[in-house]
Amino acid sequence: MKNIKFNKIKKNIKNYINLAKRLKNDKRIPTISKILLGLAVVYFFSPIDIIPDFIPVIGYLDDILIVPLLVFLAVRFIPKEIFSEHYEKIFKK
Repeated sequence: MKNIKFNKIKKNIKNYINLAKRLKNDKRIPTISKILLGLAVVYFFSPIDIIPDFIPVIGYLDDILIVPLLVFLAVRFIPKEIFSEHYEKIFKK
């Protein structure tokens, strides 16, 4: 049972990575979206945080808020038709 759930999560992660790659390579995507997505990735993997992670609870709060906010803003700038086109090609297999 646990293995089935893990495989589903792993497949979804791969799908979202593929979606991000497709969006990055599409010339119709606004530059601001690409910059915001890039910032989200850099911030997520960066050892430098606004609030250091060693501070209990609050240390991870900035990661939990900033990265999703950057992704949300990036997606908002992408025309819905273009996002849907890429999303359906990956997730409707």
